[in-house]
Amino acid sequence: MAESPAKALRRILDSPGVHLGPACFDALSAKLVERAGFDYCFTSGFSISAARLGLPDVGLISFGEMMDQGRQIIQAVSIPIIADGDNGYGNAMNVKRTVRDAIRAGYAGIFLEDQVSPKACGHTRGRKVVPRDEAVMRIKAAIDARKESGSDIVIIARTDSRQAVSFDESLWRSQAFADVGADVLLIDALASREEMKAFCEIAPSVPKMANLLEGGGKTPILNPTELKDVGFKIAAYPLSLMGVSIRAMQNALTSIKGGQIPSHGSIPTFEEIKEIVGFNSYYEEEKRYATSTDQVSS
Repeated sequence: MAESPAKALRRILDSPGVHLGPACFDALSAKLVERAGFDYCFTSGFSISAARLGLPDVGLISFGEMMDQGRQIIQAVSIPIIADGDNGYGNAMNVKRTVRDAIRAGYAGIFLEDQVSPKACGHTRGRKVVPRDEAVMRIKAAIDARKESGSDIVIIARTDSRQAVSFDESLWRSQAFADVGADVLLIDALASREEMKAFCEIAPSVPKMANLLEGGGKTPILNPTELKDVGFKIAAYPLSLMGVSIRAMQNALTSIKGGQIPSHGSIPTFEEIKEIVGFNSYYEEEKRYATSTDQVSS
């Protein structure tokens, strides 16, 4: 029997070292992550909102839209995918539904945060968090939903209270999340290496996740060796793929507007594009079902 996505992710969490995970936003970006040799991948609510709606990540994208995008991503790859569950889309009962649907979709893990609704993107202004007891009940509800579903989906408990309240508050909440059974802990927007170190020292048996916002976030971008030394087990790079995609499209559009195609080296060949998208694999599989009257693609 094939290994379940959640079991595969748990195996990664149990293995030595720190494990890096780019964030995808659609099926194609997920396929590129897998082709690059990464063991797992995150989904980014920021990037999915931008790619699917052309809108900022401020709570405008719906639960159904995020789940639909997630199913397309999961079906495109074989590596485990971690869902951006935002704030669970409501109270503890909404969180339970969110987790149950993530399990049905085939997610390996899901991270859930303690922001109010409407939420704000991490590392941006205007973040507010729910009271302590409600934040803890959200994580408890997520764990209950997992148990009731007979699943082993990985629950990543995120707090945004570092920026919304204080660093001490974020440590308290992280410890409380660990106490109710969270599998992985995340404090978003830690502001220094010292804060990152202090975070990794609480609940030492629970793996820690670093959210390394590229291009000007609040958290220092440590290299993998530094992350391991500080105590992190997994690290997310939420905007790399979306950011370089935006810049590449802008440059291509500038070239086309000037009457030229993008420069050699900045665009794959048509044969490379076909291989990445899956034409060659399709042609090979198609041959298995050819009949004497078919003209099989060559």
